[in-house]
This record gives sequence, structure tokens and C-alpha cells, in this order.
Amino acid sequence: EREREREREMDKEEVIAVSAMDAFEKLEKVGEGTYGKVYRAREKATGNIVALKKTRLHEDEEGVPSTTLREISILRMLARDPHIVRLMDVKQGLSKEGKTVLYLVFEYMDTDVKKYIRSFRQTGGNIPPQTIKSLMYQLCKGMAFCHGHGVLHRDLKPHNLLMDPKTMRLKIADLGLARAFTLPMKKYTHEILTLWYRAPEVLLGATHYSTAVDMWSVGCIFAELVTNQAIFAGDSELQQLLHKRVC
Repeated sequence: EREREREREMDKEEVIAVSAMDAFEKLEKVGEGTYGKVYRAREKATGNIVALKKTRLHEDEEGVPSTTLREISILRMLARDPHIVRLMDVKQGLSKEGKTVLYLVFEYMDTDVKKYIRSFRQTGGNIPPQTIKSLMYQLCKGMAFCHGHGVLHRDLKPHNLLMDPKTMRLKIADLGLARAFTLPMKKYTHEILTLWYRAPEVLLGATHYSTAVDMWSVGCIFAELVTNQAIFAGDSELQQLLHKRVC
């Protein structure tokens, strides 16, 4: 009897999980974050466009992966800042293969800084100085809020900066590698950050680092906005260091 009761509870949870995702209509895949795929979707009840980040729950893990829990916790901690992408909800659902997946529901932004820079590079134009100033101001404000609340992003790059090309609003996104920090600083892995935006100390294998690694990335993004090209475009850690030495 107890076993049947348990099975009924599991069936009930599965129905709830599926119906929760029935509230959204997936429109297209728009990218992949550090730990999941991202879709543009429509909320059926309101017609609002949202971004769904899908995270598969591995069968060999008990419960939700620690990386996902950490990202949700950090996003909620930073929710008050207008320059951090807003986490609206968390939903559980099933994939086509019947695997349990977790969906993070975010506000949707039309494009990102990487695509914005590429559009100018393709036409041979330059981003207006006032636009660069506005984007950098918002980025610095967002990072000041993160650092002021004890959070390292650790993966800043143009692709992770969402924006609305009409209003020029910028939002920092993809906090899958973010970590809360305290003093004294703990050891962290040096396997972070996309290569082109990685600080020299991280390239050299440092495991004790702080907010400076994020600010190095901010500087690289600033240079890319001005020149339409990545300033340190190496294809290996050694080449990245040689690029920096030449500069």
C-alpha cells in the first residue's frame, strides 16, 4: 500500500512538471550558456516573450546540480539591480526522451553585445562613442553591484551581455560560473573565463584571485567596442600570454 501511494505521488509530480512547461511555447533556440541551452519562448497566458534556459538533471546526481542551485541563488541575491538579467521563475519539466529537466525562466532581451559589435564590423562602421559610453557605464554599474555583494562573475564576454538595441539597455547574464566570495579569498579553479577575456594571473594558473579578473574582462570588452575586434584573440593560453606581452 505504501509503495502504491509513493507511485501515485511520483505520477502526480510528473503531471505537475509537464503541465508547468505547457504554460510556454518554445519558439527557437537562441544559444547555449555555460550549463544549458537557451530558448526564446512565449508565455501562453500573457503572450510575453521570455528566455528559457534548460538544464538537464543527470540521473547519477541526487537532486538539482550544485552549479544550477548556485546560479539560482546568486541571481536571486542580485535581483534588485537593473543591470543583471532578471530570473522570473524556475520550472521543472520533461524532455522528449522523458528525462527530468529544469527550466530557468528569464526576461528576454533581443540581442547581445557580441552580435551588436558584429553588425558594425560587417558594415565597416564604428559604434558611436556615446553608445560605447552608455554600455560601459551600465556594465560597470552592474559589476560594481556584483562585487559589492560579494559575487565574482568569472565569465564576462560580449556574448554574455544582453541588450535591447532600441533602448540600449544592457544586462549581465549567464552566471553559471559565478561564485560568492569572502575575505580571506578561497582557492578557485583557474579553468574559467573564455580564453580571449582571461586575466594574465588566471592564464598563469593562479587559484587565488579576486574582482580584478572580472575588471580585466571589462577592459577587453571596452577595447572590442571601440575597435570592433577582440584585442587578445589567441587560440591557446600561451598565445594569449604572448599577445599581452607584445601589447
